[in-house]
Amino acid sequence: MSEPVLPDISEQSLATTLEIISDGIWDWNALTGYVYRSPGWYTMLGYEIDSLENNVFTWESVVHKDDYDRVMTHFEDYISGKSPVYKCEYRCFTNSGDYIWIEDRGRIVKWTNDGKVARMIGAHRDINAEKILLEQSKQESLSLQKLIDIRTNELNTLNIQLTQKIHEVERLATIDPVTSLANRYFFEQRIEAEVARTKRFYEPLSLIIIDIDHFKQINDQFGHATGDSVLTALANVILQNIREIDVAARWGGDELMIILPNTVLTDAADLAEKLRVLVGKLDVKLGITGFTCSFGVAQYSAGEASKGFTIRADAALYEAKESGRNLVSVSN
Repeated sequence: MSEPVLPDISEQSLATTLEIISDGIWDWNALTGYVYRSPGWYTMLGYEIDSLENNVFTWESVVHKDDYDRVMTHFEDYISGKSPVYKCEYRCFTNSGDYIWIEDRGRIVKWTNDGKVARMIGAHRDINAEKILLEQSKQESLSLQKLIDIRTNELNTLNIQLTQKIHEVERLATIDPVTSLANRYFFEQRIEAEVARTKRFYEPLSLIIIDIDHFKQINDQFGHATGDSVLTALANVILQNIREIDVAARWGGDELMIILPNTVLTDAADLAEKLRVLVGKLDVKLGITGFTCSFGVAQYSAGEASKGFTIRADAALYEAKESGRNLVSVSN
């Protein structure tokens, strides 16, 4: 893959030039995952300078969810060569919880020897005022403006009420009622999204599968209420020891999953071992103490389907149980 030869411009000169023409610049090193963002970028969105993580998750977290899929599709089309340019308008959340419209432009400035993106530089421009003026001009051209405003307010109120109900239904539809972790439906959606992100940004992705040892015996001896208490206690330990970007889910029965974005295999195995030790110290109802869990750990391999990824982690879990339980087994 060839690109026109760029002029010999120093890093400082390039940054200064972009600062002049843009509200904020970004510089993504695809080989390390590091993303530089200029002070103007933070100011534009109302954040303290350098107050956010220097990675792609920060960008993804501020993109409005209704624009997210469109933006990511356009980004992927550009870095894969399907589109000759990267230029996109979308909404970004500010530190105050509102959003503004921005124009995002970027260009790949360096490739690896095997044709993958090595570095990309871009600029964000605040176009919120332009969007507001455009919307106002459209509104002013309509007849019966006062009536429209009244109807708009009524519809907004109804939409807020409807959105609240939809969010509640969505929450109930994606949460396991016993553990308050995500359910299997949400897990299957999220693992697909995380695999897609890994392919897009070349970030590592790991998965932990947890199974409670001899869970059937606990249910048979003490009853399902105690079994639920065991699951709840385990879920609490997991939630207290994972990051905000991680996803813990109940896959089914006594089997739980943890999706770990931007995490290599060794770090995932360390977390699994930490959880294994903590589980052994739990004190659950009816005198059940020191119950144990088995863990299977895997890291995503390039080109692998999400189903194959999950199967490898599950195979590692099976190995842990076959080897005596209360163990962490890693898929290589």
